[in-house]
Amino acid sequence: MLLESVEAENFRNLNGKISCDKGLNIIFGANGHGKTNWLEAIFTLATSKSFRTAKLIEAIRFDEKMAIIRGKVRQSEEITRGLQVILEGNTKTLTVNNKKETAANFISQLHAILFNSDQLEIVRGTPSARRRFLDDGIVSIFPAFTQTLSDYKRVIKQKNSLLQTARDQEYSLERTRDLLVPWNEQLIALAANIHKARLRYIERLNGVLEKRLFENEEVSIRYASSLEGKGDLSDYAALLAERLKLRLQAELFSGYSLIGTHRDDLEITFDGRDLRKFGSSGQQRSALLILEIANLSVFYEQHDEYPLFLLDDVDAELDYKRIGKLLDFLENKTQTFVTTSKESFVERFSKNANVITVENGKIQTGAVGT
Repeated sequence: MLLESVEAENFRNLNGKISCDKGLNIIFGANGHGKTNWLEAIFTLATSKSFRTAKLIEAIRFDEKMAIIRGKVRQSEEITRGLQVILEGNTKTLTVNNKKETAANFISQLHAILFNSDQLEIVRGTPSARRRFLDDGIVSIFPAFTQTLSDYKRVIKQKNSLLQTARDQEYSLERTRDLLVPWNEQLIALAANIHKARLRYIERLNGVLEKRLFENEEVSIRYASSLEGKGDLSDYAALLAERLKLRLQAELFSGYSLIGTHRDDLEITFDGRDLRKFGSSGQQRSALLILEIANLSVFYEQHDEYPLFLLDDVDAELDYKRIGKLLDFLENKTQTFVTTSKESFVERFSKNANVITVENGKIQTGAVGT
């Protein structure tokens, strides 16, 4: 899988076309000129979503009604496909070789993993960010898992609604228990599948984890179930059913579902210390990159190809020594896109790279910085 070119019309401030190299592509330009916009366009072409806004209408250039992103993707020596995302008002149209496709079919054409400052929530933020990291990784190799997650979210929402009604209208414990039976049955089945999938994915991540890629400290990850210490986790469904019965009164009092995989976490440590609490800024950034690289490797094991690796302002997050180690590791593996505003970065890492200079959203020819 190779992104040969990407073209944008009225996507934020972009107009023009980028020709892409199979290895390292450096997108260079002053701040505010559109470097990250090009990265966002590539990400949108791969995922049909933005990493900057949930409303793609916000990415349409001001005073324009439509934005278009086109890409040429080489799947193999014999197969090349044209991808297109059209944004018009609140409508998003996805096409492959000029034929409309569903989102599920469209996102199977091109894959991308992103590293930017927002992703640091995975190592610094709340458990929900780490659960999302795991679930996104699982979906990348088993797209059908999306439905499991969607069904689980729906069940939790319906159960919470019932619990809040029962609390506010002062239902008896027995009546609440009876009303919850069908929702808890679905919750148990779905949560057991999610628990199993996450455990298996972490096993695969651990199998490829470059634990000491940047530092002497060793990065380790472990799935932390909210049911740890409550019973036999090897029979997760039975344990979950037991805990749901025991915690019914607490759930009724709170008005929210307190038991399930939506309460779990991913434990990330540096030499046994909690990275979120005790890791330095550099250690947290390094650990996140190690996790993202493991994602790349698991994807490769599953699909026999690497996804694109998109790194936004990586020199704001890592020093040049670590960046050098990262790029050396990625060489001959991934098609990588890196944004930078620093000429020193280009001078240091451009020897075997395709340098793309951006000014006011447009691609410039000539020397860097002109």
